[in-house]
Amino acid sequence: MAFDSLSERLNGALRNIVGKGKLTDANMEDMLKEVRVALLDADVNYRVVKDFLEHVREKARGEQVLNSVQPGEQLVKIVHDELIQLLGETQAELNLNPNGLTTIMMVGLQGTGKTTSAAKIANILKQKQGKHVLLIAADVIRPAAIEQLKTLGAQIQVDVFSKGTQFPSLETVKEGFAYAQANGFDVVLIDTAGRLHIDAPLMQELKDIQAHVQPQDILLTVDAMTGQDIVNVATTFQEALPLTGLVVTKFDGDARGGGVLSVKAITGLPIKFVGEGEKIEDMQYFYPDRMADRILGMGDIISLVEKAQAEFDEAEQQRMQEALLKGKFTMDDMLKQLQMAEKLGPMSGVMKMIPGLNQLAGSINDAQVSSQTKRIKAVIQSMTPDERRDPSKIRNSMKRRIAQGSGTSVNDVNKVINQFEKSKKAMEMITRMTQSESGLKALGNFMDNLKGMGNFPKR
Repeated sequence: MAFDSLSERLNGALRNIVGKGKLTDANMEDMLKEVRVALLDADVNYRVVKDFLEHVREKARGEQVLNSVQPGEQLVKIVHDELIQLLGETQAELNLNPNGLTTIMMVGLQGTGKTTSAAKIANILKQKQGKHVLLIAADVIRPAAIEQLKTLGAQIQVDVFSKGTQFPSLETVKEGFAYAQANGFDVVLIDTAGRLHIDAPLMQELKDIQAHVQPQDILLTVDAMTGQDIVNVATTFQEALPLTGLVVTKFDGDARGGGVLSVKAITGLPIKFVGEGEKIEDMQYFYPDRMADRILGMGDIISLVEKAQAEFDEAEQQRMQEALLKGKFTMDDMLKQLQMAEKLGPMSGVMKMIPGLNQLAGSINDAQVSSQTKRIKAVIQSMTPDERRDPSKIRNSMKRRIAQGSGTSVNDVNKVINQFEKSKKAMEMITRMTQSESGLKALGNFMDNLKGMGNFPKR
């Protein structure tokens, strides 16, 4: 994530103050110096850092905080609240027209992921809000952008309007807009042309399109990897167009994230979406409070649950739970769970969203986990239906056949069988725990113990 380095530095600074018997000006200033360095190292704008620290200092010097039983914890809350203010305070929603057609313009420099983002947002509007969406391919400068949008549109089953590169972009938009009005579309998303840098012809083209369609939203796509240049780009576009929000792409990269923290404070533009991967599903609404939680190492369990709900088959999960209660959990069920878990993305990303386990995410080798998962799946898929139902009946000759069919070793087959038995017992235990109040308490204790894990076993 873009804030990984910042998160580590801020958590280190705050750990030094938590547990202090009393919050004094001296130890508070020591902590604020560390926070200042962490923010500047993350490439946060200097003016934004100065204002942020002043707000924290002002609130932390209140008599109620200084006399608190746990002043360190209250200071963490103050920093958390100020981060939310910095990121936007509340979720910024799209300005969807309740009656009639909603028009959204996607603008931005070339290479920021504008075309892909347009398709991802169209997918969100279709899947989560039931909107009938039309994509207009108005980037006539880059033929590949038109073909890319058509491919993405086909993938998500959303119509794409295009006149090709032989017509001006404004003409494409006019005809596409008329087509949307005549055919009962709810939302039009216009993928406009980008440039390697901002120039007068680009801005005039965008102004002409904006004047014709009068969009409810004009979303600027910016790359999280560009640091503070996000602010410069956003400011320049904002001077020419009435921007309503930002779409931040490549949020899963290793950028320092300072530009993302700076842009809302300087431009006033809210972040509406963040892209955290290349798949069409890897675009999410931006929630400032959840992001503040993640930056301060508190996880983001709400987003994780929402992602799981979107990816997992609820009926299939219910069937597996009922099978488990009846003692009928099989290798097929284990295979389906592995396939479901893969849809959540890399394990380290999942760990970052779980409170108490996020600090262990750095110890996870995603490539190793992926390799192990593929090996387990290959072993299970090489078994017969009878062997999957009851692995205890698998003999040595069968193991050799399974190993040969999966491209693994007999030792790997044994490990998968042992892992299945352990998983089955663990899941049976957790299921029994959740059947009673005392069981829920035991499950809470189990999770507390899990939070204390120092590392994960390696193969």
